[in-house]
Amino acid sequence: MSLTLSQFNALSQEDATAQLLTCCTSSSWAQTLAGARPFADIDAMLAASDDAWNTEQTSEANLMEAFDGHPQIGNVDSLKEKYRNTQDSAAHEQSGAAEAEDQVLEDLAQGNQDYLDKFGFIFIVFATGKSAQQMLDLLLARLPNDRATELANAAAEQNKITRLRIQKLLGAA
Repeated sequence: MSLTLSQFNALSQEDATAQLLTCCTSSSWAQTLAGARPFADIDAMLAASDDAWNTEQTSEANLMEAFDGHPQIGNVDSLKEKYRNTQDSAAHEQSGAAEAEDQVLEDLAQGNQDYLDKFGFIFIVFATGKSAQQMLDLLLARLPNDRATELANAAAEQNKITRLRIQKLLGAA
């Protein structure tokens, strides 16, 4: 469901927070952003989101809550099904992987498991416009990092995803 900015601004705190939780599952971020209303325009909302993200997401618990809102890419069958379903949906964030080869999907599934085992959270990447091979390349490039670096990388990617989802929520993307 798409809302206009004025409709969003007019929501109760509880309803605005619920809408924002569809963009990012960090309750702290959603409550902070809902409390920053009204917004003059989408750019003001995105700037407030960035501020809330950078302020509120300094704790690992808030990051984990946001990351937990993403499905883990766990096995090749679920990857194939996920990407098959995106072929007709240009708006889907991971549609670039729709034509991925089986080996790339298998490597992506294994890489995601290796990442989870090493860092304790799933691989987060802004997937819009990226092929499965590009996502795999990014995953493999980030896998040697230390945990602190990956928390920062994943937080930055989460913010990109959140910004796109806010734009979609308000019919701006």
